[in-house]
Parts: sequence; C-alpha cells; structure tokens
Amino acid sequence: MLKTGAEHLESLRDGRTIYVGNERVTDVTTHPAFRQGAQSIASIYDMKCAPENRDRMTFEEDGERYSGYFLRARNRADLEFRHGVHRAIADKTYGMFGRSPDHVSSFVTGMSLNPGVFGKYASNLLAYYEHMRKTDSYAVYAVVPPQAARNPEIYQKLNLPVPTLRVVREDDDGVVISGTKMLATGAAYANEIWIGNLIPLAPDQSKQSITCVIPCNAPGLQLWSRKPLGREATSDFENPLSYRFDESDSMVLCDEVKVPWEKVFVHDDPLLARQIYVDTAGHTYGNHQSNVRFLSKLQLIVGLASKITKASGADQVPAVRETLGKLAAWEATLSGVIMGQIQSAESWPTEGHVCFNRRYVYAALNWCTENHSAIVDQLRELCGGSVFQMPADISVMADPGLRNSFEQYWATPQLAAVDRMKLYKLAWDLTGSEFAGRHQQYEKFYAGASFVVRNYTFMHTDWKFLEGVADRLLSSYGVPDAYAETQAS
Repeated sequence: MLKTGAEHLESLRDGRTIYVGNERVTDVTTHPAFRQGAQSIASIYDMKCAPENRDRMTFEEDGERYSGYFLRARNRADLEFRHGVHRAIADKTYGMFGRSPDHVSSFVTGMSLNPGVFGKYASNLLAYYEHMRKTDSYAVYAVVPPQAARNPEIYQKLNLPVPTLRVVREDDDGVVISGTKMLATGAAYANEIWIGNLIPLAPDQSKQSITCVIPCNAPGLQLWSRKPLGREATSDFENPLSYRFDESDSMVLCDEVKVPWEKVFVHDDPLLARQIYVDTAGHTYGNHQSNVRFLSKLQLIVGLASKITKASGADQVPAVRETLGKLAAWEATLSGVIMGQIQSAESWPTEGHVCFNRRYVYAALNWCTENHSAIVDQLRELCGGSVFQMPADISVMADPGLRNSFEQYWATPQLAAVDRMKLYKLAWDLTGSEFAGRHQQYEKFYAGASFVVRNYTFMHTDWKFLEGVADRLLSSYGVPDAYAETQAS
C-alpha cells in the first residue's frame, strides 16, 4: 500500500518526544524548526503516488503495489529499476537527504534476501520487511554507540554508568532497553528507528548487541535534536537549501523502552550484530542508494560551478575551464562506477537473487567520503569573494532608491542583479552557511571513520585474483642462469 504525503504527515502527529534544547516538540509538521523538512519528505511520497510515476517508482506483487525500493532484485533489470527509484528520490532533494525513505528500507530489503543469517529471528526479519512495504513505513537507524562510551573502562573507573544502549531486562513479552545511540538522522520525519551495531562489538558486549526496531513515539524514547537549521531560514530565496532540506540529526535516548520479541532481530550475539549487514545484501543495497544520492548532490555542485563562472564571464579563462573540466571528470567517474555496480552485478547472496557489485559500491562510497571536501573547495574557489558582495537580504528591493542602485551596480553583462543574488545565495548555502558546514562534516563521516569504509573494500576484494596477476608474471621468468650456477657451486 502506498502512502500519500498527507498520510505520512498525519503519521508524524503521534506524540513523539523531540527536544530542541529544553523545548519539547511533539508535532514536527507545524513546528518552524521541522515543518519544511517534513514537507520535503511528504513530497517524496506524493511523487511516488503520482500516476505518471507509477511504473518507474512502484511495483506490483501478489495484487498489491509497493514502493520501488522494496523490490528484491532477481535480475539486472530489477537493479536498474531500483537505481531509477533511488535516482528520482535523490534528485527530488538534490542529494541533501542522506537518510531518505529509501535508505533503511533498502537495508531491510537486502537483508530479506538471506534471512537465514538471523537464525531464530529470521521470521521476525521477514515479517518486518512485509510490515515496512505494506505500510510504506519510513525508518531511519541509530547504529553507532556514542563516541565517549566506546571505552567502557573509563566509566567503570569513575563509577559511572556506561551510556551505550543495551538490554537491561528480559520479560516474557520482550526486552527492555536503556541508553543512547547515535545518530538517528531523519528521525524527526520517520515512523520507526532501527537500533543496531555497525561497529564490531567485543565478546563481553552481548547486551549491547541488541538489534531491533522501535516506533518513534515509543514510551521512554526521546530524540535530542542538534540545532535545527531550518528554524533560522526565513525563505527559500534567502536559504534555498537550509529552508527545505535540513533532514535533522538526533541522539536517541531510551529509558526503559519495551521492545516486543517480534521486533527483535539479534540478541546476545556480538558477532552476528554486525555480520547481518555484510552476510546479506543489506549494506550493499543501502549504500548503492548512498552513492546515487551523492551523485545528485555532485551534479548540483558541478552545474552551479559552471553557472557561477558564467555569471562573471570567468568561464572564458583557460584556468577556470580546466577546473570545470576536472569537476566534470569527477562527476563522470562517480556516475560510471555507479553504473558499473549494475553492469557487474553479482548472483548473491542466495540463488535466484542478484546484488549490486559490492566492490564497486564500496569503492564509490570511499571516493565520496574522501573527495567531498575537495569538491566543495573547488566551488568555493570559483565563487571567490562574490558571495560577500550581495546585500544582506532581498529587502533592498522594497526600497525604490536602494532597488535602483542595486539593479544598476550589482548587475553584470551576463546576469541581472537579483538573479546574481539568487545564484550566490545558493552557492553560499552549499559552501559557507551552517547548513554547508553540517554537510561538510556529514559527508566526511557518512559511512563511519575512513578506516571502517576501507575495511569494507578489503573484505570484499578478491585478493586471490589480484595476487594471481602478480604470480602469473613472476612465474613467467626464472632466476638468471649465471646466478643459479654461482649458487650451485
């Protein structure tokens, strides 16, 4: 069943508890800090439901129609379809929503291809997959412990409780969890939160290995939001990205939250808590979406860079054209690697299903985390001081005298004054605003620390094949005869 945007907004009025400082927010659809972001998510649901998008964004199975990101791929055409769905959603938000509704849904869909990994909880995972697609649920995740809690010995020495989320009690009807998890990006606009562990756990951390799902309005659950960036955004002209696309980030605090057994997927198994992501297609499905989302953002940056140079005539300078060429090459590189994930698809993890090429997914993921800062720096250099030349806001147009001066002195042969101001407002929101700063940090650690991302590549590389290339050359020649004779004597 497909939800409309209005139906999703209504589902968010559920009495959830979000704290912005000491202010408790219970309705994100009307609060100035969140309402525009909520509308952006609603627009994704409406786009999927639009009749003209029916065939490219949804699919039918057993007489029911579902969102396309719940499709379990059986061939390359299915992967191409999934890619198209991700691309449409990413383009809708210009790549600014990393945890859009198709992200965690893709994780769960990929996991459902190999449910046996979950052992005695396999049926729970399959039931949750069915629940998600039938209700068109939007889930986000919190799968990393707070940084300060990763060395529990420090807390033990100070006789303080370790804040990491863990099971504190088991009952006949479920488990009870308490503690904190980071970072539930998008939770302000979601229906549920997947609690899990992407960072390996030690054998003695079995109670922290809990993997489960909780609704965003679960009793005892609090979301502690970072500073909302949409609250200070006055309009889409002044803050074209901050105004509509602040997806929110929240710490998850659980105080005796009850989780029914049917919503538990891993329990008392530190090794399995992480393996469910790599022994299934979950992590690969989810990070193909990540790659596609980054490409949408990159295409915005490259297109804006070109417009910035044309606004001043700098596009005719050879050095500037070289920079634009480099940006275009980066965009083409990422696009090619993403398409390679489909063209080199793997018949994995179970017979009858296919998955995006894992090596290419992780290579792209690593490339994105390593290069985002350099990409934005290129745009920043092309902007130069132009972003500081604009008036504080568009109110200058309300004063006839100021308007006349503005239109006369801020125009260029290439662009009218207001159009230049509009262009540079967007450039600033991508390079210098608080929104831009959040994305700078976000992209650098999108998939965790760099060594974590590279470890995924290490895990999925066919080292035997690569070493075989070197071995083939080594075996094609021997030790010089003269040297061999010397050794023999």
